[in-house]
Amino acid sequence: MVRTQTRPWDPAEHFETEEDVLAYLNAALEDGDLHLVVAALGDIARARRMTIVAQEAGLARESLYRSLSANGNPEFGTVLKVLRALGLRLQVAGALAAQGE
Repeated sequence: MVRTQTRPWDPAEHFETEEDVLAYLNAALEDGDLHLVVAALGDIARARRMTIVAQEAGLARESLYRSLSANGNPEFGTVLKVLRALGLRLQVAGALAAQGE
């Protein structure tokens, strides 16, 4: 019997385009789960090299890893800094407009 070895799937290894990143983060935002959004930001930051993102955000790398971890609870200001460092921005739309009504 041949044993198949697997490894955990890491989304950070699969972002090929900016559209992939946007779709991934928007899906997390649509879900509405804070921990999922934070994890998605962490995945994107890892894909873009956490050290570089931390420098551009003006944050310590260790602090950023902690904030964007599964148990992280970053301040809103930190989220905005990370988004800016990733070349992203937060935009708000009405809930009805988002549903197409």
